[in-house]
Amino acid sequence: MSTTPDTPATDPRKDSLIEYPSRFPIKVMGANVNGFVHAVTELAQRFDPSFDAATVELRDSRAGNYLGVTITITATSREQLDDLYRALSSHPMVKVVL
Repeated sequence: MSTTPDTPATDPRKDSLIEYPSRFPIKVMGANVNGFVHAVTELAQRFDPSFDAATVELRDSRAGNYLGVTITITATSREQLDDLYRALSSHPMVKVVL
């Protein structure tokens, strides 16, 4: 399929199911160790300066070995979300990002 100069470029915002800006929850799982929640909230703050740590939700695993941390950020772009997911996923304390 060829495009001609008069064909408008695709607007990536129209390809997204998310309307920006919007509140966007992210669940992060990791070992239930000291510093895990702080590490997750610090990353959230880096990508969303308006992030409020008071909104963090915590859930222990059944055996208590793991901790689920739900952060809710203000998503402003797909790039911001992708960058945050990459930062969380590559953090050594994080096991899973949902």
